[in-house]
Amino acid sequence: MRLVTAQEMGAMDQIAIKEYGIPGVVLMENAGIKVAEVVVSLLENLTQSTIIVFAGKGNNGGDGFVVARHLHNRGAKVQVLLATEAEKIKGDALINLNIWRKMGQRIYQVNKNNDVNLVRLALMKADLVVDALYGTGFKGTVPDQMVPIIEAINACGKPVVAVDIPSGLEADTGRANGPCIIAKNTVTFAIPKLGLVLPIARQYVGELHVVDISIPATVTASETIYGDRSITGKTSDEVNAGKGKGMVKSTCVEDGKGGKGPGINKHNKNMGASTGDGSSAGGNRYLITDQLVRGWWPKRTGNEHKGNFGRVLVIAGSRGMSGAAVLASQAAARSGAGLVTLGVPTGIHDIAESKLTEVMTFPLPQTDRGIISKSALESILSRASNSDVLALGPGLGTGEDVTDLIKEILLHIKIPCVLDADALNALAGKTELFAAVQPDLVLTPHPGEMARLTGRTIPQIQNNRLGVAATKATQWGAVVVLKGAGTVVAGPDGSIYINNTGNPGMAAGGSGDVLTGIIAGLLAQGMQALPAAAAGVYLHGLAGDAAARDKGMASLLAGDLLEHLPSVLKTVE
Repeated sequence: MRLVTAQEMGAMDQIAIKEYGIPGVVLMENAGIKVAEVVVSLLENLTQSTIIVFAGKGNNGGDGFVVARHLHNRGAKVQVLLATEAEKIKGDALINLNIWRKMGQRIYQVNKNNDVNLVRLALMKADLVVDALYGTGFKGTVPDQMVPIIEAINACGKPVVAVDIPSGLEADTGRANGPCIIAKNTVTFAIPKLGLVLPIARQYVGELHVVDISIPATVTASETIYGDRSITGKTSDEVNAGKGKGMVKSTCVEDGKGGKGPGINKHNKNMGASTGDGSSAGGNRYLITDQLVRGWWPKRTGNEHKGNFGRVLVIAGSRGMSGAAVLASQAAARSGAGLVTLGVPTGIHDIAESKLTEVMTFPLPQTDRGIISKSALESILSRASNSDVLALGPGLGTGEDVTDLIKEILLHIKIPCVLDADALNALAGKTELFAAVQPDLVLTPHPGEMARLTGRTIPQIQNNRLGVAATKATQWGAVVVLKGAGTVVAGPDGSIYINNTGNPGMAAGGSGDVLTGIIAGLLAQGMQALPAAAAGVYLHGLAGDAAARDKGMASLLAGDLLEHLPSVLKTVE
């Protein structure tokens, strides 16, 4: 599902109005009807319900007037509280305000500080509240006179339905820089706004409903990004004036299979880079959904053998870290790879072999510290020559031998690689190697590993997850999987995929090793690097959610993800 900024959505609205001839008041009517339908679905007895609609001065307030009218027509008791002077209402919003008045309905102005008592009194009688104060164009903090109104709404204990976006929330960043409506449901129009799906916004958004307001599909389905200067070099006004000139089309992976294709382009390193926040970081943005993953999923016709589903080579483990190697290789096998082979230090080979029945294992020379020796390079490259994907890093350990070994592998490897954990730590300060790797490269850092790779602090990473991931993916010519709540998957073409599956119970040792194996398994079956990574994090999170429902979050183990992975994969096959 595509994600857009407020500016991009506004440009789409203008295209629908100016180029397709759809009056803005029609779009407003459609929006209000859809919100009203959601409200009706939430109330057991509409005709016995009192609904308070808070309206602002812009088009969001106009949507609120439409919502009020349709709920009134269906028998609800509706009060409209206007948080501005009525004289400030203009355009399509004024049309709908006048309709409300001509129906014999009152509005109550609550735009002064001493009006908060009226607000509280109305809320006491309400069964549900509709928030139509501010729309997606809002940035910064709400005015002082609005603070007590928002605080009263949040304190009333009644369910709130936000129109397009909770008031006080920034559509592009998901940040609330001051008081913000805490909605139980948010009804957003046409396409989700980027900020609504970010983890930082979840407490305000509640359940997100994406509704069609009849903007033509040729506009909303277009992969062309409108109106963002950081991407097109033009403002939305300039783009609209040019009727499409200057628009940039960035690649969206559709089938996700075969070769490099549009999924990763290591030689297009300047496309879509940005140093700003996630709203302008890269090209098109998507929320990973079942529909996307099903479209990417490798289909089986019935005429295949195990060699058709790819060979994964896992190089992992060290003394005391056999579990990481086992989890990664099991995950690759569970994800559908035809053959999985695990190479581990000699000292833990017997342990790994005893735990694995479906995975082949082989020993590698080790140092006195029990980590793989750099003398293992020839053996690893030989095995890689008969493999389709390399997964490198889980539990490898640290030290000069590890660093030297990984550097040499990357300089000589000819198959796609998934790098995780200690493979990433070994390359801190040496990230120029990423651009030198010829095959597809998937990097799976958590915030701490990303901080080491970039020379930034963890707070700097966390405060700009989309921007950092997109910029580094472009710079390094790799797919970057920045793990954490709302995992970000960024491609070198500037595309960004955001994941909303998973739960806090997955913050446990070994969970990342499972993800590495899943991505490697999908790559082995012919998926391109970007969709393999995006599908991998989505399925990894779904398995975690299934495990949490079964066992609870507190006791969740990485092995529980493997246990639930088969049932999750069945849903997308």
